[in-house]
Amino acid sequence: MRHRLADPELWHLHRRSVGGAFFIGLFSAFVPVPGQTLIAAVLAIMFRCNLPMAVGLVWVTNPLTAGPMFFFAYKLGAWLLDMPASAGDTDLSWQWLVSTLRTNWQPFLLGCLVCAWVSGLTGMVVSRLLWRMHVVRRWKERRQRRRQRSSK
Repeated sequence: MRHRLADPELWHLHRRSVGGAFFIGLFSAFVPVPGQTLIAAVLAIMFRCNLPMAVGLVWVTNPLTAGPMFFFAYKLGAWLLDMPASAGDTDLSWQWLVSTLRTNWQPFLLGCLVCAWVSGLTGMVVSRLLWRMHVVRRWKERRQRRRQRSSK
């Protein structure tokens, strides 16, 4: 494992590693199991993406955002499956959670999967576009400086 963590691709910032880290981190944020951070770390190591960024992006899902994110995923899944989304009584106990998931696991997991793919792909595309825009801007600035120096 030590030789895998010594891989410079895991620690360098470049377009491919950042884009992959955005996909992995945001995808893992919608995985509805404990250990999302570990999942993101393993995937970042496997696909040689920026490890700190992938792990940090998982924390989009935190105690304040997890409820709304997973409720949205459930509503989306219910809509995609053309099922009624039941709001029902909210007890916020372990027993309530288990019984609710027992009856609503299909729309919940489908919604989580769709949200994971959409957020991961969106994050990857946006990060790569922003990276490209930054590089193009730097090229233009460099070209402009050369023209100014040559005109003097």
